[in-house]
Amino acid sequence: MIVRTLTGIDLERALPALAHLRIQVLRAFPYLYAGTTTREQAYMRSFGAALDALIVVAETDHGNIVGCATGSALTRRDAAFASPLENAGYSLASTFYFGESVLLPAYRGRGLGNAFFDAREAHAVVNGYKRACFCAVERPADHPARPANYRPLDAFWTKRGYRKLPDATCQFDWPETEHGPDLPHPMNYWLRTF
Repeated sequence: MIVRTLTGIDLERALPALAHLRIQVLRAFPYLYAGTTTREQAYMRSFGAALDALIVVAETDHGNIVGCATGSALTRRDAAFASPLENAGYSLASTFYFGESVLLPAYRGRGLGNAFFDAREAHAVVNGYKRACFCAVERPADHPARPANYRPLDAFWTKRGYRKLPDATCQFDWPETEHGPDLPHPMNYWLRTF
């Protein structure tokens, strides 16, 4: 496996593959996201243009993208997303945001999740950030779409030094069915200080 950062023309060329990957992985529980290629390409393009942005990919030897992780500055982000952290007393200017981290199931358990976190944390530190945060969707334990063998990633995140913030939550909207309406989804913040 090759883990590398995409920028510029490399990112632009990879947009269709990244969009397809995100739709495929985020379709599963807990996100249940019914995205479109157009929406995903626009999202990844805007993320790549954000302040201090980082998009890391995992590729096979044949160049097939099987996973990706994103990160950027929190400043200049949607106020509905950034405000809860600021209201909880965290400086947006010194907090780096980790966007999604997605990986095809067949490639899990090989250390790529740690590689994604390592790359984003190193990028944050080099750029002078004092902490990193991300959001995770909150689903009830009895959600009807929850698979019997589902394991949340809380233990992995905790082992990496992140803690769930009890005083900061937000909401993101996305469709759960094709052509369906955007529905509200509560999100919990996780944060680690460097």
